[in-house]
Amino acid sequence: MTTSFGAHISGWGFAAGSQVVTNDDLAHMGLDTSDEWIASKTGIRQRHYATETESTGTLATAAGRAAIERAGIDPTDIDLLVVATCTPEQPMPHTGAFVGEALGLRCGSFDLNTACSGFVYGLVSAAQFVHGGLRHVLVIGAETMSRITDPADRGTRVLFGDGAGAVVLGRHDGPSALLGWDLGCDGSATGVLEM
Repeated sequence: MTTSFGAHISGWGFAAGSQVVTNDDLAHMGLDTSDEWIASKTGIRQRHYATETESTGTLATAAGRAAIERAGIDPTDIDLLVVATCTPEQPMPHTGAFVGEALGLRCGSFDLNTACSGFVYGLVSAAQFVHGGLRHVLVIGAETMSRITDPADRGTRVLFGDGAGAVVLGRHDGPSALLGWDLGCDGSATGVLEM
């Protein structure tokens, strides 16, 4: 099927957990590390953790609201919501149900769990829906990794924080702004990082 329209990002937003955690904070929490070690290995000096009143859903909602506002559209203009997360609000119903309700969306939604690559898979999926005829797809990547990483494992605890990023992918005349992608998965590496 050839179309005369493409997909482009018309709005974006983000949210981060309210609690700022520095490398020194992690060292004082009993993690066998230091600011110098973390910064030299990762370049990271601080990360954000969700507070008790924040969750994957609330961070996703804040990021999604900002993306919709920047796109200059109404929440009811969204035709589909895709939430990429491996730290869902709860196992069932999906996080998209909570986010869609909080944003006032009146469309379908689904969650996508491919961990670090989730937002990329969500963006590629959304582009296909736009090419199929939808006008606006909201894509949100949201995680609360601080709730699932081992506080004593400096190999993972120093890397991850909590936050969300969102885009509205909209239809426009002309070619798609998403020029291409190369998706893949090496299943032989599943034991490298697991929950």
